Amino acid sequence: MPSLFRSFALASALFSAANAVNPVEVRGQEFVDTVTNQRLMIIGADYQPGGQGAYKPQSGEDALTNADVCLRDAAVMQRLGVNTIRVYNVSPTLNHSECVSIFNAAGIYLLIDVNSPLPGESIDRSAPWTTYNSNYLQRAFGIIENFKNFPNTLGFFAANEVMNDLATAEYNPQYIRAVQRDLKNYIKNHADRTIPVGYSAADVREILQDTWAYMQCAHDDDMSSSDFFGLNSYSWCGEATFQTSGYDGLVSMFNETAIPIFFSEYGCNEVKPRVFTEVEALYSDQMKVLSGGLVYEYSFESADYGLVTINSNGSVSLLQDYDNLQERFNNIDLSAQTATNSASVSITAPQCAASLITAQQFSTNFTIPAVCPGCQTLITNGISSPSNGALVSVTQRTVSQEVYGSSGGKIQNLELSVLSNNGVNSPGGETTSPSATGSSAASPSGTGSAAQPTASTTGAANSLSSSMWLWMALLTVMILQ
Repeated sequence: MPSLFRSFALASALFSAANAVNPVEVRGQEFVDTVTNQRLMIIGADYQPGGQGAYKPQSGEDALTNADVCLRDAAVMQRLGVNTIRVYNVSPTLNHSECVSIFNAAGIYLLIDVNSPLPGESIDRSAPWTTYNSNYLQRAFGIIENFKNFPNTLGFFAANEVMNDLATAEYNPQYIRAVQRDLKNYIKNHADRTIPVGYSAADVREILQDTWAYMQCAHDDDMSSSDFFGLNSYSWCGEATFQTSGYDGLVSMFNETAIPIFFSEYGCNEVKPRVFTEVEALYSDQMKVLSGGLVYEYSFESADYGLVTINSNGSVSLLQDYDNLQERFNNIDLSAQTATNSASVSITAPQCAASLITAQQFSTNFTIPAVCPGCQTLITNGISSPSNGALVSVTQRTVSQEVYGSSGGKIQNLELSVLSNNGVNSPGGETTSPSATGSSAASPSGTGSAAQPTASTTGAANSLSSSMWLWMALLTVMILQ
């Protein structure tokens, strides 16, 4: 009997940990699910609760170290309809397995920045050659080691807004590509799958087209080009239009892109509360050249953005911004988002050449710096004693902290809905904020052939499916014994 119980416990753990999204790869202009071959259109949010000040690796704290906080926020974002988050500041040595597994179970992908605000942990835009060294890459490679084994790791940002005017576009482009080259070669040598690496650019129109052209062009097969291009864009404010926001210019600029492009930040806050009318345009046919975007940002911080307020006692209050965004997300035509465009694969990046660059002050030097001293050994042999994350069982699903709607009503019985295999989270038509002190909203839906139904339709059929898979795993374990 004890052996049976042990077998049952192991099978249960295997079952919980097996609920995983599929890895995604780049195909032409799109992110594509490697199993279902459906396009992943990013419906996301930027996630850095507590802001940069909450990044405290010396105290064992970053955005993905507290499982209770991650469970709370994953459940809140799952009901919003989010399928991807961007996390800016994480430590390469801390354990992120619980948090990443929670987001994985929720059907949410992660885009991870390899840099941090601490000295020596990012490229110094004023003198990039001073920070491109083995100590810097040791840390960046540690981030890859930490997250490479998670199927919901969508990609890594090599840098963020290093160039923000023409003066910073003289030397930085080469060094950003050097970092991309080194990250991609490290992944090639030490990861079991290809994980995309890209750049997050500022929406500064005097350098934007040149930045994109420089980052995506092909150069001697040296692997230094971006696999994707993120754009931090705040040009659509309030009740703007496709034309007045300049979105039409972005579509025209990027129409022949050879790599995926998406908004790595968006959500102008000049009009409050934000109405997010840009969502309709972003997920329409006229902007299909882009792969969606990430709203800045999940939690209300000093920059005066936010979808929720995280209170001092750990409770969360949804803001009107959350409700407005959820309403916009619910109107996205999901069926039109997952179809791939096979023609985009045939678009190839042009060879790097000075003729691609339009601004006189923007760099036309495509000679990428040599690998920094001591760095090739790290790339070839790997860093010593890496901290490798891995999926773990998600057994706790009920949110312990209190969560309140925008009108103050408490959301009752908030739980994470663990999606079945291949399940990617998506907007499910819910209204999360209660009108008063009502019950919580229905669980979100997921896309894909095996996505979990909404809570209102779960019923006995879903319980039977879960039980069947659990007992199959149990029988497998017993047979192996």
